[in-house]
Amino acid sequence: MNCEVCQLKELEVEQFEIREVLRCILHTIVFHRALGLVRPRDIDLELFDITYVQCGDIEVEKKIDEKIEQFINWVEKHPNKKSQICLSFYQEKNKQASWFTNKIERFYWEQWYINLHVAQHIKIHSGKTHQQKILVDPGESGLDERSIRRTTLEASLREVLFQVIKFVNEKKDHVPAIPSPDCGVVIFPYEITIPSSSDSAFGMDMIKRMLQTGHPTMLS
Repeated sequence: MNCEVCQLKELEVEQFEIREVLRCILHTIVFHRALGLVRPRDIDLELFDITYVQCGDIEVEKKIDEKIEQFINWVEKHPNKKSQICLSFYQEKNKQASWFTNKIERFYWEQWYINLHVAQHIKIHSGKTHQQKILVDPGESGLDERSIRRTTLEASLREVLFQVIKFVNEKKDHVPAIPSPDCGVVIFPYEITIPSSSDSAFGMDMIKRMLQTGHPTMLS
């Protein structure tokens, strides 16, 4: 089966920005792979002047938040490292293992690599409210540098979102047949793979192992 791979532009983020950045990217990808009765919900980011769309499925929101929390926990144990999160879409098919048994195999048809470099900077509280408080204090050191960094990250995040949209519009032939949309919103089966606690780095080697064995390091 043809598996299309999209490597998204690397983003340099601080730890307090991870949650919003990953929610924005992951929900944007899943929204473009949602079928059936979708109730789009616009979400405004607190840290950036960006609005993204969720597909309005509670289970999707729960699953994404759980994976993000796991990733943040990994980052706390591996500070100042580059890492990847892989969002994979797949199909499950029965394969005869012997005369009497069948086993289910996953066939991956699309994978998205979200590349993050979590940088260590001076900690500040996040949110627009705090930013407004900082702006009225001309003595705050490093404000210009942090403002430039935030503007740069916002522009890069926009590039990633456009990269997602461009990919889904151009790459269509590999998408499998649409499952029966009898129950409202239909999301193609997917998993989100993050670095495991035993990994010092996370890259293509782990994904190769995942594809070879059919048993990812961390399943959804």
